[in-house]
Amino acid sequence: MGTSRRIQVGIVGCGPAGLLLSQLLHVNGIESVILERRDRAYVEGRIRAGVLEQGTVDLLRAAGVAGRLEREGLVHGGIEIAGAGERIRIPLTDLTGGKVVTIYGQTEVTKDLIAARLAAGGEIVFEAEDVQPLDYDTDRPRLTYRKDGETIELACDFIAGCDGFHGVCRASLPEGAIQTLERVYPFGWLGVLAKAPPASDELIYAHHENGFALFSMRSATLSRNYLQCRPDEDLTEWPDARVWDELRLRVGDSDGSLVNEGEVLEKSVVPMRSFVAEPLRHGRLFLAGDAAHIVPPTGAKGLNLAASDIHYLHRALIAHYKHGDDSGLDGYSQTALARIWKAERFSWWMTSLLHTFPDTRAFENRMQLAEIEYLLASKAAQTSLAENYVGLPF
Repeated sequence: MGTSRRIQVGIVGCGPAGLLLSQLLHVNGIESVILERRDRAYVEGRIRAGVLEQGTVDLLRAAGVAGRLEREGLVHGGIEIAGAGERIRIPLTDLTGGKVVTIYGQTEVTKDLIAARLAAGGEIVFEAEDVQPLDYDTDRPRLTYRKDGETIELACDFIAGCDGFHGVCRASLPEGAIQTLERVYPFGWLGVLAKAPPASDELIYAHHENGFALFSMRSATLSRNYLQCRPDEDLTEWPDARVWDELRLRVGDSDGSLVNEGEVLEKSVVPMRSFVAEPLRHGRLFLAGDAAHIVPPTGAKGLNLAASDIHYLHRALIAHYKHGDDSGLDGYSQTALARIWKAERFSWWMTSLLHTFPDTRAFENRMQLAEIEYLLASKAAQTSLAENYVGLPF
C-alpha cells in the first residue's frame, strides 16, 4: 500500500541544477522535494569541473550558499593560451569591464547546496528507486518512486527534470516530443588530480601536435590537469612518469620549471560530446542542466549552463506563484535555448581550436594554426574569447 501527498514542485536529480532550483525556490517561499536515485556519499563524491562564471556565483549568493565559496574560491582575472610556439595571457578582467571567473569545485558546490537544503528542513530523498514522472501533459502531474519497499506518489504542480544525460525525465517523453542534436568527439580527456602546486596561478590551455592539454587546479596545493587522449584510453598505458612528461611537452616546459610533479591521487578519462535537446518543456515537465544539454569541457560551460537554466526556471516559477504570470514558464525553453546555443558554439569553437583531430588534412591543420596565431595577436579575438569565457549575460 503506497502513500500520496501534494507538493508544489517535484525535482528529479540532486546535482547542482536540482539543488540550486530547490534552494532558490525555498528562499522565495516555494516548496519542493528532490528525488535522487543515488546515495548522498555518491552525489557528494562526484568529481566535476569547477570554473564558475560571475553569474553562477551571483546565483549562489542569492541562494544563500556562497559563504565557503567566497572564503575558499580562487578568483581569476585571466587565462593563458599556449600554441604556435608562444604562451600569452588573456586578461579577462580588462577585456570584459571587470568580470572574473572563480575556481571552486562542483563537488564543493554540491556539498554546500545539500547542507543548506537539509539545514533549512528541505527534503531530499536519496536512493529513491524507480522514479517515474507521470501525467505531466495534464494540469495534475505526478512523480512516483519506491523507498524502503513502499511506493510513494507526489502530486505536483510542476516537475523539473534535473537528472542528467542518462536520467528518466527526458527518456520518459513521448516519441517526437523533442529532438536531440549531438556531436560525439573522436577523443577524450585524461584527467589527473595530483598533490602538487598548480603550474600557474591561472589556467593554461595548450595546443600541441600531440594533442591538447589543460593546466588547472583545485587549490594552491592540488593541481587538476588534463591531456587529450583516445576516448577508450587504457589507463594502464599512462603511468605517472608518462603523464608528467607529456604535460611538460605539450605546454612547452622544456626545462621543467613550470609543471610541478606530485603524488597522483586520481586518473580518469572524460568523454567529449556536444548535445542539445529541444524544446526544454513538455506540458508541466521542464528539463534543465545535463538532462537538456552537454558541452565539451573545453569552454568551462557545463555547470554554468545548468545555473543559467535555473536562473530562468526559478524566476518563471516565482512569477507563476507570486503573480499568476505564466509568461516566463511559456517562454522558458526559447529563452534558455538562446543562451545554451551560444555556449555550445563557444565550447565547440574552443574544442576545435585547441585539439588535434584524427585524419585531418594539411589544409585543416594550417587553418587551425592560423586561427591560433590570430588569437594570440589580436585584441579583438581575445575580447571575443574573454566575454564568452566569463559568461554571457543572462
